[in-house]
Amino acid sequence: MNYLEIQVATETSDYPSEQQFQHWVDTVLTDRSQDSEIVIRLVDEAESAELNQQYRHKQGPTNILSFPFEAPEGVELDLLGDLVICAPLIAQEASQQNKQTSHHWAHITLHGVLHLLGYDHIEDSEAEEMETLEIKLLNMLNIANPYQEESPQ
Repeated sequence: MNYLEIQVATETSDYPSEQQFQHWVDTVLTDRSQDSEIVIRLVDEAESAELNQQYRHKQGPTNILSFPFEAPEGVELDLLGDLVICAPLIAQEASQQNKQTSHHWAHITLHGVLHLLGYDHIEDSEAEEMETLEIKLLNMLNIANPYQEESPQ
């Protein structure tokens, strides 16, 4: 069973339902045999920028931050970690990239859960592996490859 807690700390009201988030999380964790718990916190640009500066030493808001949970030795917990998603930035990016907002939300959520599972995209080979998995998961949700460049009209 995958447990999900949604924390809303944004003035934006345009974000997915808890059921949508649950479906996306379950899609990533479908082959995982153990229970998992994830917290998704929806924030505005100010909180995103503050956390981005504090933890990544980067200026400005970012679409998602992933905080994998590492249990102390001898402590058994199902907590995978926390995702902090900047709601206004997701809508802005979707518009700029000509994507359906719900599809961008799904992609960013899947991306964050993969980070909680240990996937990364720092090295080219890691990025290719992670993107391939994202494309496969999005395809299961009938969402097009977000990395594919649209051909000019």
